[in-house]
Amino acid sequence: MSKLSPAAQAVKDAVLALYSDEKVRKFGWQLDVRTVTAVLRAAADEVAPLSYEDVWTDGKILQYEKHDPVREKLLAIADQLEAQ
Repeated sequence: MSKLSPAAQAVKDAVLALYSDEKVRKFGWQLDVRTVTAVLRAAADEVAPLSYEDVWTDGKILQYEKHDPVREKLLAIADQLEAQ
């Protein structure tokens, strides 16, 4: 199991804090992780949707994906939590 970044750990801790029973926390996360990562991916799509930039080169228009740091951070957290 890899160590989580502080941001991913904060998300996991927030979810686990919803459970008052310590025993439930142990298996509850396994049930919740897919939902949490789906929510993070949906938030990335809504808050920082994938966008493209048109670039003119050699008489052609090419599209390049624009990178949004907020989107990248949300998706990175989701990836880390899924890998756990």
